Amino acid sequence: MKVELATSYGFCFGVKRAIEIAEKHKNSATMGPLIHNQNEIDRLENDYNVGLYKSLEDVKDNQTVIIRTHGIPKNDLKFLRAKDTKVINATCPFVTTPQQIVKKMSKEGYSILIFGDNDHPEVKGVQSYGEDQDDVHIVINPNEIDSIKFKHDKVATIAQTTKKKEKYLEIVNALILKNKEVRVFNTICDATLENQDAAKALSQKVDLMIVIGGKNSSNTKQLHSICIENCKDSYLIENEKDLKPQWFKNKSHCGLTAGASTPDWVIQAVLKYIEKV
Repeated sequence: MKVELATSYGFCFGVKRAIEIAEKHKNSATMGPLIHNQNEIDRLENDYNVGLYKSLEDVKDNQTVIIRTHGIPKNDLKFLRAKDTKVINATCPFVTTPQQIVKKMSKEGYSILIFGDNDHPEVKGVQSYGEDQDDVHIVINPNEIDSIKFKHDKVATIAQTTKKKEKYLEIVNALILKNKEVRVFNTICDATLENQDAAKALSQKVDLMIVIGGKNSSNTKQLHSICIENCKDSYLIENEKDLKPQWFKNKSHCGLTAGASTPDWVIQAVLKYIEKV
């Protein structure tokens, strides 16, 4: 079987940076999962004794706390810095950008619209930087905009960093039709776009597509949705243990891509398994 890797896949800058920070701070703990990949989180715990705090109440004094790549709400960060703890901020710079945009635009009297998943930690963090929380709105589909009552006649919009650019354009177009002034900020990460474009190109020419990444990873799920549009036999797995031999029956060309939080050692294990099929 021919196995072909996407031209762009795997670890992004923000994830690499966060893991390097965690490795430099042994015996620390992250505020929420550092990244959306359980395999890598387990490795950091086993090899570097990097633990995990699930809530602010769990944080003890005199501890080193690493802020996750997705960021945390503004008041949570303020709470940690007020405690007797050492705070290391590993929030991806591409996530801090929309945080600061929301802060600035809301101060300038703009209503805020975020294109993203309402329960995603990145979106929750970005939302918290709005001056008026009642005027920071989150949507996932353009038709949701009709029911929103903005407090101002000018709107600023940003996107979750891992979303599809085509979908964001639909949101922007819907906003422009309904509002006098719209400020649009393209906050979708370049690495995300490159991975998505590469996954789309590869999935159009293979008869089987494997997407590797955390099941709770937004960017990995986006990759899978792109692949399945072009290759119906596209599967999302976390590691080689999720692979099923029957997927490869009567297939000759397998494509492979991975989410931005997927470590190379997991990708290599998947490759090794497929080579034996």
